Amino acid sequence: MEANEILAKAESLRNGLSTGFRDEIVKSLYTEAETIAKRAVKSISDKKYDFDQKIDRLVTSPYAGLPIMLLLLSLIIWLTVSGANVVSGWIAVVLFGIGDYGRALFNQIGAPWWLTGFLWDGVYLGLAWVVSVMLPPMMIFFPAFTFLEDLGYLPRVAFNMDWLFKKTGAHGKQSLTMAMGFGCNAAGVIATRVIDSPRERLIAILTNNFVPCNGRFPTLIMLATVFVAASFPPALTSFIAAGTVVGVVLIGVMFTFLASWILSKTVLKGEASAFTLELPPYRRPNVSRILYTSIIDRTIFVLWRAMQTAAPAGALIWVLANIHLGDSNLARMIADWLNPFGLLLGLGWSHSSGVHHRHPRK
Repeated sequence: MEANEILAKAESLRNGLSTGFRDEIVKSLYTEAETIAKRAVKSISDKKYDFDQKIDRLVTSPYAGLPIMLLLLSLIIWLTVSGANVVSGWIAVVLFGIGDYGRALFNQIGAPWWLTGFLWDGVYLGLAWVVSVMLPPMMIFFPAFTFLEDLGYLPRVAFNMDWLFKKTGAHGKQSLTMAMGFGCNAAGVIATRVIDSPRERLIAILTNNFVPCNGRFPTLIMLATVFVAASFPPALTSFIAAGTVVGVVLIGVMFTFLASWILSKTVLKGEASAFTLELPPYRRPNVSRILYTSIIDRTIFVLWRAMQTAAPAGALIWVLANIHLGDSNLARMIADWLNPFGLLLGLGWSHSSGVHHRHPRK
């Protein structure tokens, strides 16, 4: 029999195999490897391995795995919200104090009113708001998330969600790419290369964006605190904000499952491939690596991008608020025009522009 005939025969037989056949092959390989290792290797770390196994029996349990995952996420977000509220107030006092001093200095040296307003009430005030609101949650959330990542917990998250992806007709490895998407959606998309099937790889790419990356968490926390938690008593603010962010994350995960299921049943129809995940051992977190990754690679990078948007946005808002047409200004006219659309989204009209401005001296 020629090589082409052998390959064709193997391909025809492969299509008739059940999805559990590959799992059985992998299981037999690991069983044989374990038998050989027990005969040939003696290790002094058996006790540590047993401790890892005990932890995994709990965190990967079909009953306790998902609740523990939600509890850890809720705890991190609650710590972020409750801690950020205090630190944010301190930073705001310092930055706004600098703004008042700079404004007073420009007035003393006789700077034109428009220059003082543009620089200090427009550009600087926009930057001060962004830094005071976004920096504290990032400095708490990113190290906490990086700690779980460095500890080796994220593969356990993927393991817990593997069976859910199989239900949607997607590949189990999509749970790994989704878990990486919590850190960075771009990294999650790149990680889809581990999925062999082009169909399942495309599903993972198209749905990864539903998972909020950690760059969006500071914004989600801010929105949850301002628009949701503000309606509750101060004692419940941090709990309500944390619950809201967790709810948004769960909605994103649900849309990931829903979109994966729809795609696998329509334009990307097919059967889910088998998936075997080898869980890495738990590692002692490296504090220096956690601080570098969370502060330099994530916090400063995300904050810098936000500042690049905040500075021109603050300047534009100040300019619009100080160009008058009749008894009104451009900012208020635009807000009046957008008001019906805002009401549809549940947003109310604020008659305060939030921008300090001065008219030119006569």
